[in-house]
Amino acid sequence: MLNQIKGFDTTGARHPRRNTYGVKVGHIQVGGGAPIVVQSMTNTDTVDVETTFKQTMELAEAGSEIVRWTVNVPEAAEAVPIIKKRLLDAGCTAPIIGDFHYNGHVLLTKYPECAKALDKYRINPGNVGAGQRRDEQFATICKVARDNNKSVRIGVNGGSLNQELVMRKMQENTDKNLGKESEEIINDCMVLSALESTELALECGLRHDQIIISCKTSRPRDLITVYRDLSAKTEQPLHLGLTEAGMGTKGLVWSAASLGVLLHEGIGDTIRISLTPRPGGDRREEVYAACELLQSLGLRSFSPSVTACPGCGRTTSTTFQELAERIQGYIRDSMPLWKTQYDGVETMTLAVMGCIVNGPGESKAANIGISLPGTGEAPRCPVYIDGQKDVTLEGTYDELAAAFQSLVDNYIATKYPRKTA
Repeated sequence: MLNQIKGFDTTGARHPRRNTYGVKVGHIQVGGGAPIVVQSMTNTDTVDVETTFKQTMELAEAGSEIVRWTVNVPEAAEAVPIIKKRLLDAGCTAPIIGDFHYNGHVLLTKYPECAKALDKYRINPGNVGAGQRRDEQFATICKVARDNNKSVRIGVNGGSLNQELVMRKMQENTDKNLGKESEEIINDCMVLSALESTELALECGLRHDQIIISCKTSRPRDLITVYRDLSAKTEQPLHLGLTEAGMGTKGLVWSAASLGVLLHEGIGDTIRISLTPRPGGDRREEVYAACELLQSLGLRSFSPSVTACPGCGRTTSTTFQELAERIQGYIRDSMPLWKTQYDGVETMTLAVMGCIVNGPGESKAANIGISLPGTGEAPRCPVYIDGQKDVTLEGTYDELAAAFQSLVDNYIATKYPRKTA
């Protein structure tokens, strides 16, 4: 039987979430049975208070529940409490992570207001020093976190792995004739680095409920292998992400292929999809992608979903494409307000279809759907609400768009209860 083939589960049942410690990052809980958390990272210079504040607000409004900043120089450390205060004054309570490499032990001790303002510190075990200094400087960061009651992420990266550990394991493979490929040794080293660093963090006084782990690589198969191994060896919450996923379609597909497998198996407590934006591109795209991934797997609901057909020879008019894009944009722009006003609006489904073949059926299956006429069909657009035909629209594209958008607004206002203060 197909569902008995090793490595495949065709029953449709999602694997249960594994048990983990619950770690508080600001007011957000990661792990411990909490919903999987979406996070992202600014690509602004943290020294630039205005642009970092603006982008953080945008990411949070787009659905990023935690936001990470680069803290790499003294001026960035000095800017952290200033930006954090501006966010709080603006009503943005998204927890902020400080991303430290090489000099985190110096910045966190020299700038105590930075250490207090951040909600979590990211530590890369491969970038905290060499030899004995590595453990000393790693311990310094952990003790600052302990003293300020902050959480940490021990973030191992394949591209910045502790080379002393790698060389030792390579030599061990040769000496003992273990027959492991170099890729397998690297994967083993990533897990070992994370586990050894966790033990050191605990020795420094951190609690289990202050530590999150990640082991990121840029290859989907390796990522799946590493996290399966890691999840079997620790109960710490796991941060998932394909590091350096790439641009556009490649970054989206590779991230979804790897994270989707792990999430379906119950592995992962917080995720970031690390997309490379186009020059001047919208950083929020990685947030939208992470939310869509979790929503597609039935793990979270963030925003009303829009079903739209891909188009074919029956849909030579681009009206349905333009309408689908317009409605999708309208939903994204409106969600920051809607989610403060209406309970459950994120579960709403819409359909914008291009012809009579699947149009009425998909429209009936959605909360509200429109079936536009395909090539050669009568120029009428039936709209279905909760499975029943409600109205038939006609007119220009702008008229259709305005009318359908008005129907969406009315549906939300009448179907979803108002939130109470």
